[in-house]
Amino acid sequence: MAEQLISTAEHDTLPDSYVRPETQRPRLREVVPDAEIPVVDLAVPDRAAVVARVAEACRTHGFFQVVNHGVAEELTAAMLAVAYEFFRLPAEEKAKLYSDDPGKKMRLSTSFNVRKETVHNWRDYLRLHCHPLEQYVPDWPDNPPSFRETVSAYCREVRALGFRLYGAISEGLDLDGVYIKETLGEQEQHMAVNFYPRCPAPELTYGLPAHTDPNALTILLMDQQVAGLQVLKDGRWIAVNPRPGALVVNLGDQLQALSNGRYKSVWHRAVVNSDRPRMSVASFLCPCNDVRIGPAAKLVTGDTPAVYRDYTYAEYYAKFWSRNLDQEHCLELFRT
Repeated sequence: MAEQLISTAEHDTLPDSYVRPETQRPRLREVVPDAEIPVVDLAVPDRAAVVARVAEACRTHGFFQVVNHGVAEELTAAMLAVAYEFFRLPAEEKAKLYSDDPGKKMRLSTSFNVRKETVHNWRDYLRLHCHPLEQYVPDWPDNPPSFRETVSAYCREVRALGFRLYGAISEGLDLDGVYIKETLGEQEQHMAVNFYPRCPAPELTYGLPAHTDPNALTILLMDQQVAGLQVLKDGRWIAVNPRPGALVVNLGDQLQALSNGRYKSVWHRAVVNSDRPRMSVASFLCPCNDVRIGPAAKLVTGDTPAVYRDYTYAEYYAKFWSRNLDQEHCLELFRT
């Protein structure tokens, strides 16, 4: 299946199956290149100030960058390095891991959902389930030799960071600090190691088109040398440029539902470029499949009635994967 992967060869022209209709193209010249992006310094000793900063970012942007987050710079650098090593493996070795079955716990694939979509996205990705590690690591790639050890260490640190952030996000809603963590149960953790090769016609396609994330929280490690993430703010796409030492945090659909719409699951997309390949590592915290999700009771009043009905995460995830990535917000299907 090596021919399915775009990372196995250089491309001088963009295949027709990747060309977006004119009305769906990224219009890169219209992107705001230097927008102010919220930054939260987790080392600030004033807890109330950190919570307030997180709450403001969640209300106004649905995402923010964190610095002094506790994940060692050496580990993030090693994570990106081993990711590049993996995608430089010979095509025949990568092809052994290929699958277009979204139900598989570990798979190398391309685009988003090649079984359903009519136009493909300029991305290959390695999808991993990461919790509990002892259950999944034995099935991970063993080449490069350092892959399992490096990725395991990174997964542990990012999971701990995610739970720290849950505390601040909960408190910003005037909820108990453990509310989100306890409400979402023993959470799964997934990872998408995204590789965007150099693209011969970046203005005609996407790495990933506009979408929101179906999970609760996403922590993104970006390539420090190459920009590509863009988020929607006030009707305009803004570029999120790499900030040394930072991780990008964006809220997923489940936190929008839990907050009764106060916090936003941000629309974001990945664009590509013709000069350099780009890597990103997205870590997803996901609720238990059978946990019931809906607006926190404290946030539902006569003046602020429930925006969304209760549902299980399994129900939500099935709906999300049954659609195209860039259709309407999946949460719209769960409004009261």
